[in-house]
Amino acid sequence: MKKVLSLLLISVLVLTSTFAQGVKDDGVDNSLNDVLERGTFILGLDDSFPPMGYRDENGEIVGFDIDTAREVCNRLGVELVAQPIDWNAKEQELATGNIDCIWNGFTVTDERREQMLFSDPYVDNAQVIVVRGDSPVQTIADLEGATVGVQAGSSAQDAINDTPGFVDTIGEVIEFKENLTALMDLEIGGCDAVVMDLLVANDNINRSGSDFRILDETLVKEEYAIGFRKGDVALRDAVQNELDAMAADGKLAEIATKWFGADITVVGK
Repeated sequence: MKKVLSLLLISVLVLTSTFAQGVKDDGVDNSLNDVLERGTFILGLDDSFPPMGYRDENGEIVGFDIDTAREVCNRLGVELVAQPIDWNAKEQELATGNIDCIWNGFTVTDERREQMLFSDPYVDNAQVIVVRGDSPVQTIADLEGATVGVQAGSSAQDAINDTPGFVDTIGEVIEFKENLTALMDLEIGGCDAVVMDLLVANDNINRSGSDFRILDETLVKEEYAIGFRKGDVALRDAVQNELDAMAADGKLAEIATKWFGADITVVGK
């Protein structure tokens, strides 16, 4: 009996895994058809990542990525569903089929390329160091022995680990669930600096009025793109085609100007 149950469980897991990847038994990529038939496109995001995707004062999820994704969905004829996820478990959320993509200031890395399929980059970014306005820190070298905050599971964490000698120089790295929590800790003096995305850092400083500075030196330059499951080529291509069309007809520039004050996108450029 136990053997039969075990075989049934294995069969269920295999079927679940196959469905999550959008590829049926015959090897056909059904990822786009699944979304079109369902009528919804589920976007996974960290809902505290302004200006890319976050909750406004009314609790609504808004942002550059949200507006862009909604326009893509309108053109595909489906409804956008913005699904908040634990950013530290984003890869599992995608692999198990709970979401159709990761689209929220998602940085392309070699490690992530091995796990998933990416759209073309749509915005350039960099990992920067934020300090308090009255901090004596002016350069990366000044952070010797410092306590540095970072969002767990973020590319900022990768930047800290991958920058030669940086981890050996600083005193301690503190992980936070969200960038905003890390900045709150910085503001009260809990940490000496926070490593985070340039676009997010600029947005927070501009909107909050907090007395923060961004160091001139950056750790690494990056690109934002949309992450899909490896087998979901049809869905990725459909989204990419709409982004290309939006870049060509000016809609992408319009959305970027709304959120950044200028068209900083790189699609088709």
